[in-house]
Amino acid sequence: MGVPEPPPFSEQVLDRVFDFSLGTRIVFGPDRIDELGSLAREHASQRVLVVSDPGVVAAGHTERGCASLRAAGFDVTLFAEARENPTTDDVARGLEVARALQPDLLVGLGGGSSMDCAKGINFLYTNGGRMQDYWGVNKATQPMLPMIAVPTTAGTGSELQSFALISDAETHVKMACGDRKATCRVALLDPKLTVTQPPRVTALTAVDAVSHVVETYVTRKRNPMSMAFSWRAWALLTAHLPRVFGDPTDLTSRGGVQLGASLAGLAIENSMLGIAHSLANPLTATYDIPHGQAVSVMLPWVVRFNAKVAGQSYEELSAVLPHDEGRDGAERLASWLEQLLERAGLETKLSALGVDSSRFAELAEAAEQQWTRGFNPRSSTREELFHLYQQAF
Repeated sequence: MGVPEPPPFSEQVLDRVFDFSLGTRIVFGPDRIDELGSLAREHASQRVLVVSDPGVVAAGHTERGCASLRAAGFDVTLFAEARENPTTDDVARGLEVARALQPDLLVGLGGGSSMDCAKGINFLYTNGGRMQDYWGVNKATQPMLPMIAVPTTAGTGSELQSFALISDAETHVKMACGDRKATCRVALLDPKLTVTQPPRVTALTAVDAVSHVVETYVTRKRNPMSMAFSWRAWALLTAHLPRVFGDPTDLTSRGGVQLGASLAGLAIENSMLGIAHSLANPLTATYDIPHGQAVSVMLPWVVRFNAKVAGQSYEELSAVLPHDEGRDGAERLASWLEQLLERAGLETKLSALGVDSSRFAELAEAAEQQWTRGFNPRSSTREELFHLYQQAF
């Protein structure tokens, strides 16, 4: 099925004020990780701190990147303790390593957690204080170290965002800490690195990328630049995800998904997200449900909820999906999202994830406090958030 031309921007969108700056160089292609050392040479002189995680180390990608850095003459120190949903404790441990090394460059090599942990270390190493001090936007007062991001998954788009998502180790609240100073100088996209992902990781990161597109395309902050990234990301993901699920070794489609996820990250940077993420974060904090699973199980119901105000946008997105007579665009999109979860081998109901329905009031209260709620195209009350949990149960 061919991908239609992107729809024209409405006058409402064209009237939006925005401020766009792409501060990240994008280097894309198989085996580009071997160029990490030469890319780093353009931004640093001697000491590099590489932030990674045990799974990426076991896959051999971390050593390959470190070898390229050492071959370029760098002193390389590895902090490989980044965990899924990194916490303030993880950042604190990495900060100790950074203080001992005194690096002049950071490399986040791994999934979104490794990249976010590296950004968190950067905040504290250069500006001091605690991560809680940077919760929000543009709270860093001092310059930050240059950073190169080397994603080994295709989902978060962290490599092209200025935000680090760090959970408070005590309260479990996920804090979005954003600052243009934290923007990566280089995003090195090597699709070969994503082939070694376990199937479940591929699924979780892929549905996360899809959620980024569906939410950024309709937010109150959307603008012509963000929508251009959202649309192209949507075209890439809908075309290549089924192929990756069918043949995980298909390098062309792996590249398509990785590029789509990165473009979705650029869309987030320019338009933010909505209540699917507001609803997902308390699920992760309370039940340790992986972020991709949490947001994707809520997303179809959020699409249905938003249809009253975002119906035309959902019609546009659904134009690339198989035609389904008798359903409007929002319902076609919501049904496709549910089918995508099933194809990915993920759960489609909160009840299957061990969520206790008696805690919906508590979850809804937490969701109401989430920052992304304010960008959703349709306003939501605590009672409506409660009802969305009920529908997804």
